[in-house]
Amino acid sequence: MKVCIIGAGISGLSIAKMLTKEGFEVNVYEKQLQCGGIARTKNVSGNAYHLVGGHCFNSKHQEVLDFVFDEIMPKNEWNQIVRKADIHFKGNYIDYPIEYSMKQISSFNEELAYSFITDFLDTKDVPVSSNLKDWFINNFGKSLANEYFIPYNEKIWGMKVDKMSPAWVTTKLPLPNKKNFIKGLLNNASDNMPHSKFYYPKTNNQNTFIEKLAEGIDITYDFEIYSLIKKNNIWIVNKQFEYDVVINTAPLDTICNIVDDFPDEINKNCKKLKYNQVTTMLWSRRHVDSTWTYFPDKTTPFHRHIHIGNFFVPSENISITEAVGFLSYDEMVSEGMKVDYLIKPLAYNVSERAYVIFDENYDDCRSSILNYLDSIDLYTLGRFGEWEYYNMDVCIKSALELKKQLTGKK
Repeated sequence: MKVCIIGAGISGLSIAKMLTKEGFEVNVYEKQLQCGGIARTKNVSGNAYHLVGGHCFNSKHQEVLDFVFDEIMPKNEWNQIVRKADIHFKGNYIDYPIEYSMKQISSFNEELAYSFITDFLDTKDVPVSSNLKDWFINNFGKSLANEYFIPYNEKIWGMKVDKMSPAWVTTKLPLPNKKNFIKGLLNNASDNMPHSKFYYPKTNNQNTFIEKLAEGIDITYDFEIYSLIKKNNIWIVNKQFEYDVVINTAPLDTICNIVDDFPDEINKNCKKLKYNQVTTMLWSRRHVDSTWTYFPDKTTPFHRHIHIGNFFVPSENISITEAVGFLSYDEMVSEGMKVDYLIKPLAYNVSERAYVIFDENYDDCRSSILNYLDSIDLYTLGRFGEWEYYNMDVCIKSALELKKQLTGKK
């Protein structure tokens, strides 16, 4: 069975690796000159600069861990790093997640900490929240929502949270129950998310994993798919190559431009999908202990600093500042110089895409597009291919699920 895969990011490489092992004839087409997508790093003076986010690896899914450690890159080729995130809140640095930091908040604002605690303990179980603002209030209480979750999320999404769907939060946020919240007050409970510890290659470069994932795969670079036509259950790619299966990992909002006879109504929904870009800057810095610092305060455009040098062994004094949308080089430098531990800018980047946006159109538009693609047996994978807020491990999990589906049809 011949398979065409559009895109050589983490999702495309993963499904290609899996299907090749299962005996499928697989061709991957990548429009860039290299693989890895938004997970790929750039070498800056010997250091790995993550242009979009700080990509690392761990998973709560055993099958994902098995695939990576058993088939791609053995566990002994990774360093395990302890996540030590903090939040710059009201002029102070406190531990992440904020709901476990009430003792720290009470040290500089006892009244605010009391309000956070009483509001959280007064929350009621609500099965459905109509928008993201209500979800934060229902799950964390009005005070914590208004002082932290709402301003931070309006900053990173660039829109009002009452206009957003809460579809993504349950898999991305650590959500304590009241018992765990009280443990945090009494016993310093901490973040138990899978990424409280994570793996990073011993080479100090995520590209090592990407390149091992790409080994043995037939990848054609600098090649753009502009046409997909289905005739007699065969896909004709760019009007010349024939395939039994096509798997798309390119952005879902662009699929309407290449599929033949794409319905107008579904096309309109493609155009309603929204995403954002991020501007990042790599810095030399003084020593910091944390791996990430989050900034809910709207007085700075940065929503987080990724202390990427602390992913490395031995550590390096470098960090990445990240802001949603476009900021000029000068704006990034000006804002960065206000931070006491940042010293000198080393590199700058503005991404084409970073994250999908879960606005009020998200659920209906995404569902209609995916349902149509399913009806014509065109498979789609990944953060932008499925229009989901996927980390690297969930991209791999989704690929594993598709592999099972396709091997069942072989």
